[in-house]
Order: sequence, then C-alpha cells, then structure tokens
Amino acid sequence: MVANYLNQQEREDLAKDLSKLKFGQARGKIRGMDQHVRMAYIRNVQTVGKWATRYELPSLGAWVTLIESYATEDKKGKTKSDYELVQVIVEPTTQNRT
Repeated sequence: MVANYLNQQEREDLAKDLSKLKFGQARGKIRGMDQHVRMAYIRNVQTVGKWATRYELPSLGAWVTLIESYATEDKKGKTKSDYELVQVIVEPTTQNRT
C-alpha cells in the first residue's frame, strides 16, 4: 500500500483553505478528508487568549491545528462567548517525509 501523504505545497494550500472557513466548517472539512482522523485535543489553552484544537490525519500524514481567539460580550446582562478562528497550522507527521 502506497501512502498518499500531503507534500509541503498541499499542506500550505490546505491551511489557506481552512483559514477562510468558520471553525465548524473547518472541523467538518478536516473530518471528511481522512476516515481515520483522530482528534488529539479540543479547545486546549496553550497561550493566553488562544484556544487550540488539533487533529491527526494519519492517511494524509498531517497534523492540523485550529487556533481560535476567545472573547466575551455582555448582552442584556448575559455573558456571550465568542470564538473566532484566527490561525490554521498544518504540519507533517513523523512518517511524512515529503
């Protein structure tokens, strides 16, 4: 079986495509790309004000990290949470040497 891993140009194109989408749309696209997709973590805070969700696409040899910013807004006495996708990082897995 020959692995069909993403090369560097394809990873950059994927990052650009995903960055144009909303978080839910990007998540759906990622989950549809590889039937063996695995979520490593969801909305994990690794830096102040940034929330990261990471997926492994083993059949494509890539890690995809969606980074969101988080803000709260007070509307009529209720606090509303607002997440916005601000960055997408696509990296090769250790098996992907392209």
